[in-house]
Amino acid sequence: MRSIALLPILLLACDGPQGPPPAKVGSPQQVKDTSLMDLNKRIAEREALDIERWVQRQGVSMEGSGTGLRYKLIRDVEGAPAKPGQYAAVRYSLLLLSGDTAYTSGPKPERFLIEEDDVESGLHEGVQFLSPGDSAVLVIPSHLAHGLLGDEARIPPRSTVVYYIVLDELK
Repeated sequence: MRSIALLPILLLACDGPQGPPPAKVGSPQQVKDTSLMDLNKRIAEREALDIERWVQRQGVSMEGSGTGLRYKLIRDVEGAPAKPGQYAAVRYSLLLLSGDTAYTSGPKPERFLIEEDDVESGLHEGVQFLSPGDSAVLVIPSHLAHGLLGDEARIPPRSTVVYYIVLDELK
């Protein structure tokens, strides 16, 4: 008798297919929200304009690398340029576009392994235009420098940085 009483409950519980509803054919696609991409594009354009204005105020012409890095050799010494895998010994002053000094290397050179060590990617790129004894100005946009966050100490978020740099030695 019990099994006869449970039969209607089981039949009702198994009514219809289980799982997600079938996909609707021909349903409209969602429109992508491009507002964040548009904002980033406007910020990058603004940064490029700020860099161009800084270069004009300096009254110099600078070369561009294609990634956004700008550079000007101040002293160009004959010799082979730096390459990935070499240790570069550099002295530098690191400034913001405002002219405020963020860091300096001091009298002794600082060393880093090109394309390996944890320094700005723009510095890795820029030092490869130099040979030992060269000095240059490197203008490094934020995406090649400290990015969205800055360094959380002296470099604000999304800051372009300017290196006045001397390549003392390669090993």
